[in-house]
Amino acid sequence: MNKKEVISRVVECGIIPIVRTPTADDARAVIEAIAEGGISTIEITMTIPGAVELINELSRAGQILVGAGTVLNAEMARECIGAGARFIISPGTDFEIIDYCSQVDVLVMPGALTPTEIINAWDAGADFVKVFPIAAVGGAKYLKLVKGPLPHIKIIPTGGVDQTMAGELIKAGAEAVGVGSDLADASAAREGRSSDITAAARKYLSIAAEARQK
Repeated sequence: MNKKEVISRVVECGIIPIVRTPTADDARAVIEAIAEGGISTIEITMTIPGAVELINELSRAGQILVGAGTVLNAEMARECIGAGARFIISPGTDFEIIDYCSQVDVLVMPGALTPTEIINAWDAGADFVKVFPIAAVGGAKYLKLVKGPLPHIKIIPTGGVDQTMAGELIKAGAEAVGVGSDLADASAAREGRSSDITAAARKYLSIAAEARQK
């Protein structure tokens, strides 16, 4: 799968579950429940113990599109891509990460917040700009204001996104949204409530599809 195909798949799905769990086993349980709900694009954050090995395991299985999140430098990006990550996401903008991903033709999504940061990330070669943390700055209202003068920049907001906000963000111009604990709920998996995660995944897909129709 080339970068163009990865970009298309991310946009088509509209939801990127952000898996940030205390253990790799928790992550596996959460991912399985999310996939059961129809979402096949997953962000594995580097805060999970053994995250690179988990990316390798999942990418070899070939059932989901696996990306790496909380990538803080180019060396970390290199390790993740070597393990099979098809996209790289950072909480901030690191130009060396963007340069490296451009060289190896892998989707890169640096984080930014202010209009200046968003423009700088895009001009540096970002495929999407992760606007983070979106909930702290007004959610869809903020995104709509930013998209006004910057309609050409492809934005994926994350940080505090819930089911209500997800639809509003897509209506405001988001290409997709990143969803953390409201979907990738490790405690639900540990407590035997994986069906709750699966139901949430289906709901998020429905919300994204409905928002795009409007």
